[in-house]
Amino acid sequence: MNCYNRPLRIDTTKSNDYYRTAPTLLFNIGQLNSLEGDDTAAERYFLEALDIIQMIDASSSNVDDVPVDAIPILHNLGRIYYRSLNYKDAMNMYCSALDVAQRQEQLTPKTSSSMASIANTLNCIGVLLFHMGGNTEESASKALEMFSDSLEIRKKIIEQTELATTMNNKGRIHYMLGNHTAALMTYIDSLTLRRELLPSCHLDLAASAYNLGQTHHQLGNLKEAMELYQEFHFIVTSFLGKNHRDVAIILKCMAQVHHDQSQYDEAVKLYYDSLEITKAALGDCHPEVASILNKIGNMYYETSDFAAAIKVYEEGLAVERAVLQSDHPNVVVTLTNIAQSQKHLGNYTAALERYIEAYTMQKLILGANDIKVAATLSNVAQVSCRLGRFTRAFDAYQEVLQIRRDALGDDHVDVAATLNSIGLVLFKQGFHQLAIESFEESLRVRRLCLGSQHRDVAVVLYNIATTHLEQGDEDLATSFYAETLRVERTALGSDHRDLAITLQHIGQIHRQRGELDISLGYFKEALRIERLNLGDSSPVVARLLNKMGNVYLAKADVMNMMKCFAEAIRIFEQCGENNDGGLEISGYNFYCLSITNPECAAAA
Repeated sequence: MNCYNRPLRIDTTKSNDYYRTAPTLLFNIGQLNSLEGDDTAAERYFLEALDIIQMIDASSSNVDDVPVDAIPILHNLGRIYYRSLNYKDAMNMYCSALDVAQRQEQLTPKTSSSMASIANTLNCIGVLLFHMGGNTEESASKALEMFSDSLEIRKKIIEQTELATTMNNKGRIHYMLGNHTAALMTYIDSLTLRRELLPSCHLDLAASAYNLGQTHHQLGNLKEAMELYQEFHFIVTSFLGKNHRDVAIILKCMAQVHHDQSQYDEAVKLYYDSLEITKAALGDCHPEVASILNKIGNMYYETSDFAAAIKVYEEGLAVERAVLQSDHPNVVVTLTNIAQSQKHLGNYTAALERYIEAYTMQKLILGANDIKVAATLSNVAQVSCRLGRFTRAFDAYQEVLQIRRDALGDDHVDVAATLNSIGLVLFKQGFHQLAIESFEESLRVRRLCLGSQHRDVAVVLYNIATTHLEQGDEDLATSFYAETLRVERTALGSDHRDLAITLQHIGQIHRQRGELDISLGYFKEALRIERLNLGDSSPVVARLLNKMGNVYLAKADVMNMMKCFAEAIRIFEQCGENNDGGLEISGYNFYCLSITNPECAAAA
């Protein structure tokens, strides 16, 4: 729609003086209504003023004949439609304003005022393009072009205040497109200019500080981000009070900076302060409340306080379900977070329920063949396996494998991970040969994608070795364990706990073969690693000492045997654990053995 082609509402009985003065009066009345928040009345007066201007403009080529500039009226109408999310009509108003401004430039010499009018309109069109395109890359690129044109005009007329505004808008587009370095430089220019022009506590200055802080935060410049967030907090608190919604937002940002630095005590306090203000400002059931609760839940999750995380996640889920659509992606994320926390606590049934709920929703939102759906279904399979529901786990993993192969191809690391998981399920079901086949295909893909010296390659080699050992093929098992050990040393170094597990398996095979000295060598190296990582008082160390004691027993080395067994008992007692059934001598339960001497007999 071109606003200049609407039917005219002209009363021919009125004098020419009326048509030269009425638009100004109508415009002023419209502005007053707009200031009072009555956009419906304001729109009516602005449209009536525009009709009169249209009539005069259509009958004269002399710009001086137009009693009131149409551009401010068009901008006011555009602003009304923008506020009501009627972006189409808003765009029509701003495009008409641009048309008027460009026609005026053709009829009269360029002035700072006319150039500023074009720059301002281009800026508004850029904002609308950004919103109308759904924040897509295409719409952002078009908006960026408008902002750049506006910026060039404003640089020529040295309109400093508006120049800073357009810089700010341009920075926002760069940020949205992921061009964070470009956004940083633009925001720095905007903030520098506003510091020169505005008082130290101006809200526009706060806006620039916030945007620049967000960009520094995104780039990992946490110190700079915190300083700018604190500046924003000071200005907004001074102007709007400490209980304003914007204060809650910045407190959440500051909490996130502490969170990113693992400063959990500081983070949790700021998160809860933000939550309290948000609830007071927006009510208990608002998407922002849910967002903060999920941030708090994430922090508890990272500190392994899974029970606290579940409690907060559940609260956030209740809010999301109250204010969002039932199939909103945020609900899926929260369900997954709860399931992950339940899984860490060993509550597999509860975890499975949440995973299935998330999976069902994702299928409806994204379709059954989406990669994200496959990831959630993989979690369903994993927990099903933990619960001993192997058939269900196998079927789920097969479905995941098909989705990932179709989407990613046969030679992708996610396909390799799924093949490894299928191998584990087959192993637990006793289908050892099928398990080996699945492991070997996973190994091929991982070597292709990751190279032969990657930790994930070692994991599959270990699984193949263990399956061969379960089949009774000690030679093949030993060969694969040795290869596992070699890759682990390359990928992880000589002191990683994964090596200790592999060393114990190799040592156990040599023990069963009667190669006791070789067995002891592997056990001793495993013990060194476990002590280095866990300390001397870990039950893991005690169990390893027990294994070594039995090897010394088989060698008839009583002194070393007693030394290992006694130290193992001491560790268990120190840990407060019951060692009954935990330590063995040659297959028998080992208990009540001590090197403490009995009391001396009473003197005769």
